[in-house]
Amino acid sequence: MKCKFVPLSFLFFSLALNLFAQNKAADIVGIWLTPGDNSARIEIYRSGEKFYGKIVWMKNPNINGKPKLDTNNPNSNKHNIPRLGLEIMKGFTFNGDDEWKNGDIYDPETGKTYSAYVYLKDRNTLKLRGYIGFSFLGRTETWTKVN
Repeated sequence: MKCKFVPLSFLFFSLALNLFAQNKAADIVGIWLTPGDNSARIEIYRSGEKFYGKIVWMKNPNINGKPKLDTNNPNSNKHNIPRLGLEIMKGFTFNGDDEWKNGDIYDPETGKTYSAYVYLKDRNTLKLRGYIGFSFLGRTETWTKVN
């Protein structure tokens, strides 16, 4: 009788760990405020096993009375796309521990795309590190959760 409980308790323990990991993976889902004079709110969402982010609010959404466009994009076909609603985070995967890796972050101010990873300092503070080549050659930005 005891032998049946050991595998069954192990199964429950494994399921509990798996559920915890799934909940942790979704901890970055929500709306985050970027710092600076041109702050924005980025909605991070999950699609399948990957995480993405798009601009859902901008402190300064217009220039000369018209919506800011993606004019710095290296692809000239995208110069007429509004920045509001623009997907700037792509393809992040949760490593099962404490980071979301293997993603890209696009900076519409410069038109450049960087490799990036994300981690949570705490439940309401996200650290995003963008870099070219090696992560030590990058910059970290702190975002604050607003919802």
